Amino acid sequence: MTLKLGFIGTGGIANQHIRNLVQMEGVELAAFCDVDAGRAQKAADEHAGAKAYSKVDDMLDGSRLDGVYVCVPPMAHGEAEDRLVERGIPFLVEKPLGIDRELPRSIGDKVKNRKLITSVGYHWRYNESAALAKKLLAGSKPGMALGYWMGGMPMVPWWRVQAGSGGQFVEQTTHIVDLLRYVCGEVQEVYAAYALRVMGDKVEGTDVPDVGTVTLKLANGMIATISNTCLLPVGHHVGLDIYTGSGVLELRGDGLKEIAAEGTSVHPNVTNPYYVEDEAFLHALRTGDASRILSDYEDALKTHEITIAANESALSGRPVKLG
Repeated sequence: MTLKLGFIGTGGIANQHIRNLVQMEGVELAAFCDVDAGRAQKAADEHAGAKAYSKVDDMLDGSRLDGVYVCVPPMAHGEAEDRLVERGIPFLVEKPLGIDRELPRSIGDKVKNRKLITSVGYHWRYNESAALAKKLLAGSKPGMALGYWMGGMPMVPWWRVQAGSGGQFVEQTTHIVDLLRYVCGEVQEVYAAYALRVMGDKVEGTDVPDVGTVTLKLANGMIATISNTCLLPVGHHVGLDIYTGSGVLELRGDGLKEIAAEGTSVHPNVTNPYYVEDEAFLHALRTGDASRILSDYEDALKTHEITIAANESALSGRPVKLG
């Protein structure tokens, strides 16, 4: 069975998925939609028989698709998901789900009512290290976690504007929040403090905070703190450290370091998590079995709600309870 796939949004993250999909058998990249018609046409020209569109409805009317990738900036969510749900077309959507709480909740309700297959781009879940961490934590009692996303500011115009990206914690550090949820459990309360210290002077038009720290209380009694910054001139530290009665688990993009009294073990990630994520989505499209999808829309909403609650806490100066 050849799957006919479409893309809404043809930027950098779309290309990450495209590089994987062209290596897979039984996949036809049939349609590309982008508000920049030239960019959509450029993407279509690279795949035999593919069509280019600048409007979502035109793409869905003009191409019979088995699944669609939604790879749009945070503030652009809504139309694509609504149209796909209306037509019953499964989709993989990149994080974050939006820049507020209301729109993703509305989409989530519609997805649930249609019982539609969905996947959300929390690719850290598909690393071998995430599965190993869950297994190791089952045999120990975690007490706390420290998470980090310390680096520079992506120089795309929408990212540095709160109304475009939702800020670093929503757009970027959401991966660490989701990883915490995946390996440690659900979050009940958040308290956040943000500031804009450097990048407002360096890059005109910047209004997103460039430093922030969020404290989280988990349902299992754990305490976590996740900090981020986008003011650095170099990349520094991205990951999650979990402290347990048995030692420390350091989760990074390239693997897991297990630190215990007996010594230190390093467990590198081998597979490309984006590739595994794409395989899981395609398997669900072919078989209806979504068990390989590690984050669907309903689950990803929980991560999104935490990041939005953090933004609200930073504005109010008060803790925000979830659920």
